[in-house]
This record gives sequence, structure tokens and C-alpha cells, in this order.
Amino acid sequence: MTTNDSLDDEIPQAITRKRLLQLGLLAVPAAAALTAGAATSTGSPGEAQQAVPEDLEPTPACHDGDAPTIAQTEGPYFKPNSPLTSDLVIPGAPGTRLTVSGYVFTRSCRPVAQALLDFWQADNDGAYDNTGYKWRGHQFTDANGRFNLSTIVPGLYPGRTRHIHVKVQAPNQRILTTQLYFPGEPRNNTDSIFDRRLLMTVRTVPAGKEGTYDFILNFR
Repeated sequence: MTTNDSLDDEIPQAITRKRLLQLGLLAVPAAAALTAGAATSTGSPGEAQQAVPEDLEPTPACHDGDAPTIAQTEGPYFKPNSPLTSDLVIPGAPGTRLTVSGYVFTRSCRPVAQALLDFWQADNDGAYDNTGYKWRGHQFTDANGRFNLSTIVPGLYPGRTRHIHVKVQAPNQRILTTQLYFPGEPRNNTDSIFDRRLLMTVRTVPAGKEGTYDFILNFR
């Protein structure tokens, strides 16, 4: 009996492999424990050097053949060369603290290690930093395909609902450019490019807000 078979016998079946990944209870094969990749020389999304591990367990929480995460416009405020960081918070800056976490999967529900995620957003007042790199940064998923972003809830600006921009790229694959949205926002109904498929799951916690979203990239 394999380790995962034993685990399935001991853990209630209602708990999916995705949840086990979140709890840190699903063992990752040693061959899949990739070390973190270095940023590209430009810091912008580029090709990572590691291949996607083939032996990570698929997770039934995402279903084989699910539609990939949809693309959306980059908008006018993207800048290459963002810093390598998962923490965009500026000490003393106003705003409701927000963490966004989740996984990057293939269409066959395999977690993607070393996927590059490049985030950028408005500040608490709805303004983008176009001269520096405030509220901008890129990171890589871990060996389980997980990412974690520390930031604030972005402010509103004319014509748009609240959103966070992101570019996602698996090693040696094409870049997905899209946006993440917040549930319950009044402007979701009037924003011309808002799409419900890009809604995060968001809850209020003592420290602020916690959001989750899993990306499904268009390859197996």
C-alpha cells in the first residue's frame, strides 16, 4: 500500500487531496521537491528552468478537463522588472491587510511547481505607482504548486471595480495575464470586463481579509 493510499484510508473521504495539500499532510515525492528558482534578469515573467513534475498527485478538487483560468487585459499599468517578493505591504501605508493564497494547476489537476506569478495593483486610494515598484512583486510557487501573497485590499478608481492584476507562467509555458476580483463589490455589476469566473473566495479575519484562488493553466 502506498503512502497516499494509507492516507486516504485514515482521512475522511470528504477531505480532498487539495485540502491535504493546504494542510501540509500530503507528502510530495522527493523527486518533485524542486528548489526555488531565481528571478530572470529582467524580473518580468519569463521562462523558468525547471520542468513541471509529473509525479505529483492530481487533486479531485479541480476536475480533469476543467476550463483553464480565463485571460483578461493587462491594462495600462503593468511594469516589467518587479521585485522578487511575496510581501507587497509598505509599513505604515493605509489599507486593509489582505492575504491571497492558492495553487497553480494544470488542466489535469497537477500542481505546478516553480510557476511564476507577477502581481500588481492600486494602493488604498486607487492609484498605481508608475515611477517605482510599490504594490508590485513576483514570486514562484513552491514544490506543491502553492503561492501566498501579502498585500492590502486595493482602492477604487473611476470605471473599475476592485481587482488585482496577475501574470502566471508555468515553466517553459505561455504567460497567462488575468485579474482577480472581490465578491460583493457593488461595482462588479457595472465594470465592463468583470467576470465571475475570476472571483476570489474572501473572508474577514481579525487581521483583515483572506482571499483564495486557484489558477488552472491551459496545458496538461
